[in-house]
Order: sequence, then C-alpha cells, then structure tokens
Amino acid sequence: MTPNMTYTTAIFYFLAAILVLAGLRVITARNPVHAALFLVLAFFTAAGLWMLLEAEFLAITLVLVYVGAVMVLFLFVVMMLDINLEHLREGFWKTLPIAGPIAALIVFEMVLILGSRHFGLEVMGTPAPHPADYSNTKELGRLIYTDYVYAFELAAVILLVAIVAAIALTLRRRKDSKYIDPAEQVKVKRNDRLRIVKMQAVKKPVEQMPEAGETGA
Repeated sequence: MTPNMTYTTAIFYFLAAILVLAGLRVITARNPVHAALFLVLAFFTAAGLWMLLEAEFLAITLVLVYVGAVMVLFLFVVMMLDINLEHLREGFWKTLPIAGPIAALIVFEMVLILGSRHFGLEVMGTPAPHPADYSNTKELGRLIYTDYVYAFELAAVILLVAIVAAIALTLRRRKDSKYIDPAEQVKVKRNDRLRIVKMQAVKKPVEQMPEAGETGA
C-alpha cells in the first residue's frame, strides 16, 4: 500500500468497484430475480460509502427503506409474475441505436461532474472530524428545510403526481372487471332494496286427537 493510499481510500475503491459491477449486473442479468438481488447488493455497498462519508442516517435509511421494504416488495412481485423473458428481449437490438448514444451522454455527464473542480474527489477529500455531540440527522434536516426546501417540495409534488397517475392507470374501467360505485350506493333508498309483500295467513289444520278408549293399530 502506497503512502498516499490510506485504508479509507482502499475501502472506498473496493466498495465502489462492487457497486459498479452490481449496477452493471442489474441491467445485464437475464433473470429478473438475479437483477433484483444485484440491486440489493448495490444498495448495501452504497450504504457502506455513506458510512465512509459519516452520513450514518442516510446509510441506515438506504438499508431499511430501500432494501428492507422497496426491494423486498419488488422481489416478491418479480417472483410472483410470470415474465416472458423472450418477449422482453425481442426489441433490444431495435432500440440499441437510440439507447447507446443516450447511455454515452449520461456517462459523459457523470465524468464531467465528478471530474470538475467543484465536485471532484480531490476537492471533497476526507470529511473533517465532528465533535461528539454532532447530530447527522439534525444537520440533514436543517439543510433540507432551509437551503434545499424548494427542491424538497418539488420532489414531493413529483411523487404526488406519480401516485395519482399510478392510481388513475390502475383504476381504469375494464369490461371484464367488476367494481362498485360508492356514489350509487349512497343514493339508494330503502324502497329500492326492500319490498314488503302482504300475504294471507295460512292456517294449518289441527290434527284430530284419538277419542278415549281408542287405541292405535
């Protein structure tokens, strides 16, 4: 290990390599279950990177929320669905001329941002040590609701629009589906559902009792 290579840097490159490989396997794995498991591995390694940056709250949130809830749900859905893999791969080569330049553009933008003088690894460096009473959660909340409050509210609006769109797409009317309209249920009156029919009483004939002295056969 060279003098410039510290243990923290070695751990960073180790986790970063695993994260890149896991991300590539997410999009190249043929089995969707394997792709979901590689995504779980990517989340775990990303949480390790957050721990190196002393962002414990983000690391724990990434593991608990995404790995413990979201990815488990995705994995169950993928395992329960009968996905036709051959049908999914039919249009791969047709969309490659469009997807290739877009992927190259995204990679170029990421290299440009990470290699700039404002966001480069040399500028970020190792985070300064914090005092014992430092609260990562409190500092994160302060930044979200002060400096980044507009971006936070914009993200909330986008998520709300996505939820409404998902509900609208799911609840579309189909010919073969049965549904109940609550508005029609409220409008229903008693006479529409209940009808009282008057009928004459039917008297059952009284059976004659045997007279005294008569015995049965």
